[in-house]
Amino acid sequence: MKVLCIGHTSYDISSVVEEYPKENVKYRLNNKVECGGGPAANAAYLLGKWGVETTLATVVGSDDYAERIKKEFQSVNVNTNYIETTYEKSTSLSFILINKSNGSRTVFNLPSDLSAIKKFQYDFTPDIIYTDGHDYTAVQNAISKFPKALRIIDAGRPIQEIAELCKYMHYVICSKEFAEKITGSTIKYDSPQSLVDTYTKLQNKYPSAKIVITLEEHGAMYVYNNQIKIMPGLKVEAQDTTGAGDIFHGAFTYGLISGFDLEKCVTIANIAAGLSVTKIGSKPSMPVLSDVLDYYAKTVNPSNKEASPGSNNAHN
Repeated sequence: MKVLCIGHTSYDISSVVEEYPKENVKYRLNNKVECGGGPAANAAYLLGKWGVETTLATVVGSDDYAERIKKEFQSVNVNTNYIETTYEKSTSLSFILINKSNGSRTVFNLPSDLSAIKKFQYDFTPDIIYTDGHDYTAVQNAISKFPKALRIIDAGRPIQEIAELCKYMHYVICSKEFAEKITGSTIKYDSPQSLVDTYTKLQNKYPSAKIVITLEEHGAMYVYNNQIKIMPGLKVEAQDTTGAGDIFHGAFTYGLISGFDLEKCVTIANIAAGLSVTKIGSKPSMPVLSDVLDYYAKTVNPSNKEASPGSNNAHN
């Protein structure tokens, strides 16, 4: 199976602080973790790391950060032929402060107004198109060229372009923020009816898609056997939540490739994301596939001593 990931790439610099900084105080940082970031980029990296034939289409600047990003992808065999370089701008940066006391993160984005993707003549036919909706034109072009491809979107930001792209997707994996904004509802965790109402409204808006709403530490909401269900998040001591959502999306896509049913896809994604928050950084925290499958076999399906990666057939 061949996956084409289209979307945003950045470079992340993370550092742990003892507590959230106060104004007008000088702090000395004793550590840092650097790696590439971005929703579609992180999902592409995870898929490559897990052995999936993956191509990333994105734009970076002309600087050292871009070169480091490309080398990261090449290290997990992600095809970088469609990572385009613009010479007028620098690569987008994110500075991330991680609060050691509770594992929360504060992100300072320094976005770069990079040009849109220009290479639309792919030399392969993808079985899956995965996107974070960052480049509307590039996604629509890929959908037009490859109408038989399974389409998945990480609908994280509640903006018009992403809401429009959701109409063309087989799977919409969205954030709580997106779900609330698009439906005009408010999710209250102490009100099951608010959860049902929000999910139902979103499903009515995108009737052709299978929908998963990620709820951060509360897990994920989905429909299985005609029932709206919530899978709780893993009970772990969080060190850093950076990239956990991207890892969820990448692992979910792996599940589809492997022929897992929707509930197992959500389970595998939940495990991968949960394990990732126990380490610092997005790419350095990505678990290896065997650890995720072992966790699944031991905790979710203990009667199966070995977890198989599946039949390698996507379905919808």
